[in-house]
Amino acid sequence: MKDPYLLHIFSPTRHVSPFDINMAYEARYDAVIPYSGVTLDDTVALTQDTIFSRGPKGVRRTAIFIGGRELGLALDMLEAARKAMVPPFEVSVFTDPSGAITTAAALLACVEKWVRRRGHGDLTGKRVYIFGGTGPVGICAGLLADQCGAQARLVSHQGLGNAQKTADDCNHRFGSALQGVDGSSTAAIERVVADADVVVNTARAGVRVLDARVLSRARDLVVAADVNAVPPLGIEGVGVHDLGKSIETVPQAVGIGALAIGDVKYKVHTRLLQLMYESESALYLSHAEAFEVARSLLAD
Repeated sequence: MKDPYLLHIFSPTRHVSPFDINMAYEARYDAVIPYSGVTLDDTVALTQDTIFSRGPKGVRRTAIFIGGRELGLALDMLEAARKAMVPPFEVSVFTDPSGAITTAAALLACVEKWVRRRGHGDLTGKRVYIFGGTGPVGICAGLLADQCGAQARLVSHQGLGNAQKTADDCNHRFGSALQGVDGSSTAAIERVVADADVVVNTARAGVRVLDARVLSRARDLVVAADVNAVPPLGIEGVGVHDLGKSIETVPQAVGIGALAIGDVKYKVHTRLLQLMYESESALYLSHAEAFEVARSLLAD
């Protein structure tokens, strides 16, 4: 095949995700080459092997995707790849460990849209509580909510100490203003719900974090969003297909379900891969760019 479009996938995990490989072929790449067990220290050498082998013209038809499971490590690998470029030998790089970045971007864009549709303006000043907030999707969602001017709070079932440590680490790295919140007991969760404008569930699949009784205590709730599609659903009363549907126990609020969010996530992921395919110059794509694409997809 002459002048193929190549995507190299670097992953620190034992196996490269079949999801990422499938998505790359859906985005029209001619060949997708997976590398597992890639360390941060490996990134520079692999990147430079990638860029110098195709010449200044061939790099436009070459890209790198960084996967894995850890958000911080993936972002470090993205930065290492960026620094390894030697213009004009420079290729595009996109990172999305475990789909966390594109999922969080789709989630926050959906939340933002429905807060606005309900007549509450944008997310500035809104109290956004993120259950499962110490995981990669939760952290990324928190960073994007903070970027939107929300009071973003990471809730952990392991307690305040764990949540605050994650928030502090993010604030140090990104200059954000995240706060950690205790979610280790029913009483603590009830306090969260009573204070929230928005609740988001990014906890692991198959775990219910909010039942209907607790949710009914939400006085100011506008939107509840759940990325868990595995029964039992993370937020009782929010179905997987819901997109702006009123919640029975909290009639002033609407729900956004996992498959509705997933539909946007899939489109965001595909579009970012296509941007690398189409671009004449190198792109570096992470959570900010993913959120921009998600917002554009949901624009009225």
